[in-house]
Amino acid sequence: MNIAILGTGAWGTALAISLASKHQIHLWGRNPEQMAQMAASRSNQRYLPGFALPPSVQIHTDLATALKTAELVLSVVPTAGLRDTLQAVAATGSRIPLVWASKGFEAGTANLPHQVAAEVFKEDILCGVLSGPSFAQEVAAGLPTALTLASSDVAFAQAIAGKLHAPRMRIYHSDDMVGVEVGGAVKNVMAIAAGICDGLKLGHSGRAALITRGLAEINRLGTALGGKPETFTGLTGLGDLILTCTGDLSRNRTVGLKLAQGESLKKILRDLGHTAEGVSTAREVVRMADSLAVEMPISRSVCRVLYEGLPAKDAAEELLSREPRSENSRKK
Repeated sequence: MNIAILGTGAWGTALAISLASKHQIHLWGRNPEQMAQMAASRSNQRYLPGFALPPSVQIHTDLATALKTAELVLSVVPTAGLRDTLQAVAATGSRIPLVWASKGFEAGTANLPHQVAAEVFKEDILCGVLSGPSFAQEVAAGLPTALTLASSDVAFAQAIAGKLHAPRMRIYHSDDMVGVEVGGAVKNVMAIAAGICDGLKLGHSGRAALITRGLAEINRLGTALGGKPETFTGLTGLGDLILTCTGDLSRNRTVGLKLAQGESLKKILRDLGHTAEGVSTAREVVRMADSLAVEMPISRSVCRVLYEGLPAKDAAEELLSREPRSENSRKK
């Protein structure tokens, strides 16, 4: 299958490397200088150093050329860039089936990626979301991972999952786009909280409690938005949450660790050099929770640390001092 991968960050590059063993990959990026460097060195020194691009991967700076023979478009850009990227695709006249790997709520609108796609493509196109517990470095290295491809068109989800499936990258299918997208978005906010927990040295027991209560928040918001409860105990819910909250390669957890050490958010993001989706998503999660009357104390505390100057230590103390409730209460 000919696949156009849009986005040359770490994840887009890792997917290009992994999928090239079975498919013809056309890798497109906006930055001409970066693309020239990648074409010359056959690697992505900025975002995924140390991994060679297979010779079969073609590199493009012209979007129309990248899409010319594509049978599937795989958009792998941060949520902040998703609308612009999809608009650029739509402007070419393309109606090629589309899958995105963005994780987050769009800043300013609180839209999930499938809602952004629906606004851009006024007519129906086959589309879906690819998500799950995965670090770019591990996928590029050929280590095993499992992902979920979700679409409202079950036949499309099953067909594309089958074509992308490989022994080292297992792809399952689902019809729950909302649940998959909410899990992928909110887990990044929880990873910032987990980083704060670890940075404050609150212990493994404290982190386990936070992850568990974080999953409850994801479930509450996700089901309020129409997601299926079982999705949140699967790969794109619990699986992605565990990885992002515990893995040393997690950018969002790194943000939390450094916040706990007293570093400013501006410096943290500058030093990180990559997008940490949880930072922008936190505001939209809280806004969405307020509009739906869903209680999300961990998300709210993270948002206050990020944007209201609340010290990380004080945020932890506030959460720890909350009154106990029934574990199964809808209000936690």
